[in-house]
Amino acid sequence: MKKLIKNNLLLKIILAIVLGSILGNYLPESISKIFITFNGIFGNFLDFIIPLIIVGLIIPAIGNIGNQAGKLLLITILIAYSSTLISGLMTYGVSIEVFPKLLENENIIEFGSENNLKPYFEIAMPPIFDVMSGLVFAFLMGVSISRLKGNYLKNVFEEFGEIIMKIIQKIIIPFLPLFIFGIFLNMTYSGQVFVILKTFVKIIGVIFLLHIFLLIMQYIIAGFIAKRNPFKMMKTMLPAYFTALGTQSSAATIPITLAQAEKNKVDPKIAGFSIPLCATIHLAGSTLKIVACAIALMLIQGIPIDFLQMLGFIAMLGITMVAAPGVPGGAIMAALAVLSSVLGFGEEEQSLMIALYIAMDSFGTAANVMGDGAIAVIVDKIYHKRKTVKTN
Repeated sequence: MKKLIKNNLLLKIILAIVLGSILGNYLPESISKIFITFNGIFGNFLDFIIPLIIVGLIIPAIGNIGNQAGKLLLITILIAYSSTLISGLMTYGVSIEVFPKLLENENIIEFGSENNLKPYFEIAMPPIFDVMSGLVFAFLMGVSISRLKGNYLKNVFEEFGEIIMKIIQKIIIPFLPLFIFGIFLNMTYSGQVFVILKTFVKIIGVIFLLHIFLLIMQYIIAGFIAKRNPFKMMKTMLPAYFTALGTQSSAATIPITLAQAEKNKVDPKIAGFSIPLCATIHLAGSTLKIVACAIALMLIQGIPIDFLQMLGFIAMLGITMVAAPGVPGGAIMAALAVLSSVLGFGEEEQSLMIALYIAMDSFGTAANVMGDGAIAVIVDKIYHKRKTVKTN
């Protein structure tokens, strides 16, 4: 049991939430403030590292995609990005209709209230540059590197990206459960925790139903374009779906996704091109979770939700998460920049987003992977149609 918890981030997060929700009622204030002090330091570190995560992950991602020139690449990227946008907009529409009714009896909470525990001390860690500066710099450098003939700068940023991924894997991810424990400890102390936990339970069910609907919609579109039975194609892709549930990583599931896509009569050349690419750039399931969780948190805080603001958030989210590393929880780490810069989420909101996201990480990854199979079918159909036109 100890080994299972040690190697399972989801179980650690659940344990942190449970312990924080219980011990907040019993721990002396002097002890609790030790954890709050850690949270203050770790939260400042997150603020410092987020712009560097953006630079370290987006530049190599754009640089590597840019080297694979060709219309088929552009078509695949457009289809994947459109799928992500549609997922986000669909989730926004459903959330705006369903969540206000679902959460109408919940009390409005205010993070950072006077009832919260305060740390013993703080260590300021001002970011080297802000998030939007990091995004602009990353896009400009990524596109420029993709057009350069030499590999020097590309290699430099790839190595920097590896350093950032090591920081995520060795520092941020291991300390996240303790950070989330401190957040829930503080919320229990200030009387906010039960509103949050009830919100968790209610929205997880809605998100699960939404992700099933998303997959059916994707395969109906793919089936219509390819003139094939969408449900038979979905059945063929189920091994990839269940593998993704276990691995929580689109990248780790690529071999199974490739094999099942080929069983769906996708040309092996197209599958070998589109599946690994989509494992990086297609994050419709992840976008669904993040948009739904963000709207739920805004509602229980009484924050007005503006459509144009959410549209910009979804559009930026689809681009930013291309940089998500192939580790459990990677997408939400990449998305923190957009959550803070566009929606103004602070330390508490970001930590809750991390907890909510990781609690459903398997389902989001599985939705991403199944969606990759649908995109492969569409790209295959477009490829062979263009090939037939050229031959004639």
